[in-house]
Amino acid sequence: MVFRKPPDGGWGWVIVVVSFFTQFLCYGSPLAVGVLYVEWLDAFGEGKGKTAWVGSLANGIGLLASPICSICVSSFGARPVAIFSGFMVAGGLMMSSFAPNIYFLYLSYGIVVGLGCGLLYTATVTITCHYFDKRRGLALGLISTGSSVGLFIYAALQRELIDLYGLDGCLLIVGALSLNILACGSLMRPLESSDSPSPEKTCVDKAPDQYFVYHEKEKTVEENISILEKGYIDEKCVNNVPDYKQDSILNKNVLTSINVNEKDTYKKKVVEQTNLCKQLAKRKWQLYLNYWEETVVLFKNKVFSALFVAILLFDIGGFPPSLLMEDVARSANISEDDYHVPLISIIGIMTAVGKLTLGILADFKWINTLYLYVSTLIMMGMALFVIPFAKSYLTLAMLSGFLGFLTGNWSIFPYVTTKTVGIEKLTHAYGILMFFAGLGNSLGPPIVGWFYDWTQEYDTAFYFSGFCVLLGGFLLLLAALPCWNACANQSPKLPPNTYSYKVASSA
Repeated sequence: MVFRKPPDGGWGWVIVVVSFFTQFLCYGSPLAVGVLYVEWLDAFGEGKGKTAWVGSLANGIGLLASPICSICVSSFGARPVAIFSGFMVAGGLMMSSFAPNIYFLYLSYGIVVGLGCGLLYTATVTITCHYFDKRRGLALGLISTGSSVGLFIYAALQRELIDLYGLDGCLLIVGALSLNILACGSLMRPLESSDSPSPEKTCVDKAPDQYFVYHEKEKTVEENISILEKGYIDEKCVNNVPDYKQDSILNKNVLTSINVNEKDTYKKKVVEQTNLCKQLAKRKWQLYLNYWEETVVLFKNKVFSALFVAILLFDIGGFPPSLLMEDVARSANISEDDYHVPLISIIGIMTAVGKLTLGILADFKWINTLYLYVSTLIMMGMALFVIPFAKSYLTLAMLSGFLGFLTGNWSIFPYVTTKTVGIEKLTHAYGILMFFAGLGNSLGPPIVGWFYDWTQEYDTAFYFSGFCVLLGGFLLLLAALPCWNACANQSPKLPPNTYSYKVASSA
């Protein structure tokens, strides 16, 4: 398929709008799952750690399955994947309303909804990149705020729906709202060239001759027999010499010769086909070897290795507040009269503000994006240490807004990755980092919940979360210090000096 040059506008702005609403509709409930988390604790009576698996799976499974999501979008296109994923998200939410136990929610809400969100995220980003080149950063920034706005609105919406219709009714209504993803997906028109050349050959037409051994074998025998017989009859007619015995012997020799040639041709084709299979297997194996060699080279980069540790620890420690902050407020016995806006809504709207603000700051040439990212990690770790001391709604609201703003560092993470490994290795490196980010998302809330189950208070849990984020920030800062580059630049000059010094002392 031939694609036109990205128009950087036109129908691309429709793509931006529908991608924004797609992320709004699919990520609204999973990101605001903290409201549902409190209800599931009361409904099923399970531990906080076990119940937290539902929300962590819904937010982490999409990142863990990001390679599969990319393959699906590349194979089938953004529009079919978006429509199919809309059914997955809506169906998973509606199924969750009939959940008899927490284990059913692992499947319906955690895996089905989470995988659908991962597919939709990949589809929206891919189709937006097709339509934009010069304004790609602006377009991606606009659609990424859809999930943050969804978190802000769905936190209040789900709380209101639970009060009016109960937990089951809330999930049914939210699932019905998610069906609007189908309308958004239908507008994701692929960017195809209208004046494209004639369609290429199909896979069957492109297949090499080795795949047509049997067809070619039969056709060759028939043609050879007919041609030889015709040539022999014509020759007899010209010479007018009737020789039936010689005719029979000659036909027998011709058929024997054809069978021998046909067997040789067949064996030759089989050998060629076997060699082709061996070459394909060798090429595939070489691709795997190249992939692992590139991965090893990436991890030899000390900044990338520190970045991998930092993103894993950041998601283990930084993601739980968005899921557990509502239960933290309930554990602090905050009065409902003081509870004006859900804390998760505050986190959501400030995350959107943080994404835009940090993204703008990253465009300034005088700001080092890597150090900017490190500073957000260190400040978030310190804020997590303060949560156990917050005993009022105002204090928790301020901390929620601050944590939400710092969580907006997701918008500069691609910049950091590019600065670390280079643009040519961005796709490979970003896929590895997103896998570990999904792993951290999946493990963080259950770990914090288990800490509560063991200690019956959140203090130790958030001390652990703050320590994880701070550790990741300081490791990344240590690896990014410019002194390492200075040592590397001076290293070629050291061996000659050392060698001459040793020779002089031994003399």
